[in-house]
Amino acid sequence: MDLSVKPVKSLNTPVKRSAQLTALFYTVLKMILLCALGIFTAFPFMWMAVSALKTKPELMDVSLFLPRSPQWNNLYEVLFRSPLPRYIFNSLFVSAVTVAYQVVSGAMFAYAAVFMRFKGKKALFAVTLGCYMVPGAATYIPCYIILSKMGLLDTYTGLIVSNLVSIFGIFLLRQAFAQLPREFTEAAALDRAGHWRTLWRVVFPMTRPTFLSFILISFIGCYNNYMWPALITNRPELSLVSQGLRRFFIEGGAYGTNWPLVMAGSALIIVPLLVLFAVLQKHFIAGLSADAGIKG
Repeated sequence: MDLSVKPVKSLNTPVKRSAQLTALFYTVLKMILLCALGIFTAFPFMWMAVSALKTKPELMDVSLFLPRSPQWNNLYEVLFRSPLPRYIFNSLFVSAVTVAYQVVSGAMFAYAAVFMRFKGKKALFAVTLGCYMVPGAATYIPCYIILSKMGLLDTYTGLIVSNLVSIFGIFLLRQAFAQLPREFTEAAALDRAGHWRTLWRVVFPMTRPTFLSFILISFIGCYNNYMWPALITNRPELSLVSQGLRRFFIEGGAYGTNWPLVMAGSALIIVPLLVLFAVLQKHFIAGLSADAGIKG
């Protein structure tokens, strides 16, 4: 018997080397494209943050990207000598309360649409989705009249009540609930758990990423909302951040022409959103991944 060790043929054949080089080429190409898109997307924010530390002549000089000497006084002026912090508080307060109501109302509606049986359930859900097709601007006049008759114009309550329900949130949560195995809710029913307890003790933990994704999307929408709050509020002390920036442009006196302060204010108002996204980023991506597999 021949026990001599025969040399193993190299697996690094020309075909395999070619496939490896092709895969490496596409990987490098994707990285270059992603980096280019990332820089393209982030550049306006970088320019805004850098411009907040410039003088007005430096900001007008398009050949100068970095400030010669950072003007930290611009941030001090915006933080302590302008009404912008008040506008940020208004937006945070209104957005937080509005989103809390939207989450509760959306979860209750979605739970009823998936786990409860009653006549007209499908028709009710179809009508609700049909409301989502109506342009928001088409509802401004009737909503304005209703708030006027209720005496809620130019109030925090009017800003919150007019956005208590999110059709998008109802649809998103309903689709997430529909993917859950019915065994869990049936087991909760056997343990004599009511619908409210089943929703928040059983369904909510299993769909947490979808809830957090909805919270982040809805909060950003409420925080950045401009047209509707501008229609129903007039008092400066009730202005949200978008209206506050507008005042910088047209009503702020020196702020209206001092572009470094405008850039400092613009950079300041996105800080809460960046913090929120940094906290919820992991759950937001998980929610998007889960929602990608949802069937209509």
